[in-house]
Amino acid sequence: MIQYNPKEWFGLIFKFHKSDTFRKMFWVLVLFAACTTGVVYIELHFQSMKIFSNVIQIHSLLGFVIGLMLVFRTNSAYDRWWEGRTQWGALVNNCRNFAIKIKAVLGPNSDLELYKILIPNYVFAMKEHLRKGVKFEELDDNEYLTNTELEKHQHIPNIIALKMYDRLHHLYREGKLSGDQLITLDKELKSLTDIIGACERIKNTPIPFSYNLFLKKFIFTYTLTLPFGLANDFYYWTVPISTFVLYIFGSLELLAEEIEEPFGMDTNDLPTDDLAKKIKQNVNEILSK
Repeated sequence: MIQYNPKEWFGLIFKFHKSDTFRKMFWVLVLFAACTTGVVYIELHFQSMKIFSNVIQIHSLLGFVIGLMLVFRTNSAYDRWWEGRTQWGALVNNCRNFAIKIKAVLGPNSDLELYKILIPNYVFAMKEHLRKGVKFEELDDNEYLTNTELEKHQHIPNIIALKMYDRLHHLYREGKLSGDQLITLDKELKSLTDIIGACERIKNTPIPFSYNLFLKKFIFTYTLTLPFGLANDFYYWTVPISTFVLYIFGSLELLAEEIEEPFGMDTNDLPTDDLAKKIKQNVNEILSK
């Protein structure tokens, strides 16, 4: 995720980065401009094409519709991005709370070392689980739950959570935890599973296919037919105008596609790597003897 000062808006106008939509759409825009030039030439030099001169009135009506659809598309994508950030914010707080309560309940205890390792391991495993697979080199290998054992499973965060649950109930059976303390810690540990479930829902439930397909077809048809309505009024200025319209509509769709799944490695995705490191630092500080 790019860190920037939103108040320096003038400097952002001239700033480009690898996720800039203009770079992604460059060759599409070039091809579209070439096709539009051909359409304008035909419109201006062949009277038989004048039947399309009033098509701009249709575009005026459809422009309002496509605007509403793009607003809905952008809002829904941002809602997913913001919900992902909310869930990771809750993860930071719950890991801290869990570590604080474990330290307060157990006091100086060898089990603190277990949770000092497993809580950050859970977060790092969750981070990569929401991408393409867990990076075991990021996990602290330990005697409680070795990486070799974890490699045998598909859902690594679940196995780590299971180990933490198992140890809590072991402490309860040994009399080192009271029933009330177990219930308190159980709520904090349960919240970790709730958070990863919410993040998986965001990742695995994209915008409905039919809506996404229709919107792309709508943008394509709208921009492809736009030059027919503009050529007789704007002549060859139709080429940059139509290309700019395609750039705006296409950019909104590309940005929505990028932020609707916020757990990846794109520039605008959530800073989950930094958040995982922050959680590990906080937990280590809390549980250090």
